[in-house]
Amino acid sequence: MKTEQSIYSQANGWQKKSENNLGKVAQLVFVFGNKDMLKEQTYIDYLKNTYPVAQIVGCSTSGEICQEEVFNHSIVCTAVWFENTEIVVAEEQIISMEDSFGVGEKLADKLEKEGLVHIMILSEGLNVNGSELTKGLNKQLNDKISITGGLAGDQGNFAETLIVHNHVGKKNLVLAIGFYGQHIQVGYGSLGGWDSFGVDREVTKSTSNILYELDGQPALELYKKFLGEHAANLPASALLFPLSLMIKEKETSVVRTILSVNETDGSMVFAGDIPQGEYVRLMRASNDRLIDGANDAAEMSKTSLKNIDPDLAILISCVGRKLVLKQRVEEELESVREVIGNKPAITGFYSYGEICPSKPFEQHCELHNQTMTITLFKEV
Repeated sequence: MKTEQSIYSQANGWQKKSENNLGKVAQLVFVFGNKDMLKEQTYIDYLKNTYPVAQIVGCSTSGEICQEEVFNHSIVCTAVWFENTEIVVAEEQIISMEDSFGVGEKLADKLEKEGLVHIMILSEGLNVNGSELTKGLNKQLNDKISITGGLAGDQGNFAETLIVHNHVGKKNLVLAIGFYGQHIQVGYGSLGGWDSFGVDREVTKSTSNILYELDGQPALELYKKFLGEHAANLPASALLFPLSLMIKEKETSVVRTILSVNETDGSMVFAGDIPQGEYVRLMRASNDRLIDGANDAAEMSKTSLKNIDPDLAILISCVGRKLVLKQRVEEELESVREVIGNKPAITGFYSYGEICPSKPFEQHCELHNQTMTITLFKEV
């Protein structure tokens, strides 16, 4: 496996960050960029002309990752040449959130299972229930194939997200990128670093990923009391105070982020399910804890790769982490680099949700929010 990277900004145009003469041979190009730029045919044409045989996949972001730097209002391109690995990309349109489970099933069905080693998901970031999407994938794959990925971002605007698949960015798409063959090895890890506080609140009324009541009270009203002065900036300010959801059946917890609020009925829409009868607790974070979480996610991914040196690292971190870390955001990338070493190219993006198994070597994926999720690739 070989990689090369370039970045586009309006100030500097296209600039090479690394070069391996992959223009005529790269089979896969990851493109993470500014929403408005990804709508421009000029940039997609440039990538098609530069990498004529490659599948071009990517999404809009809440920040683009290139090595240990975070960019905004740019396009980060990472081209990959695989010596002995086949790449197949499946695409599905998602009409509404209610279609999320079925879209997951359809994507899994579109990928031939023989020789399939790993799937990376790049999904619409707003019009989707991420936990239902992962349930559909898990059902069809019988938890026998590892899956990682994330939901597209739109800075902190929550207005529109786009997916790229050999064309300009489009809304309401989900991609499944299948990696095939005995020579590709994949490691993954996902951790947060957020701390819960306050009392547990019972989910007394919810439907799928829409939360109506906590402890019998309107959820939005109660949440606004928690936020105080931050409530005026909802839904963006909710990224600073996600909810920890306890899953009794699995004796574990996942983090859920708010996508939108409804002032009329006092409800909140989350990136994943908030099951009725479960308990939630408010969360907050410190910079050091988040950076430690990124380091731990890197350790988990390296363990999952059986501690061999990777060729490529794809980092998908939540926009909420970026908003908390502010000027220190690149420290979480630096902490990942310290663990995975200097060899692998690093790319990725800040997202509205992350997809990854909760434990190393596990192949049942979950939707996460507010985590650093890392996927490592090695061709042997």
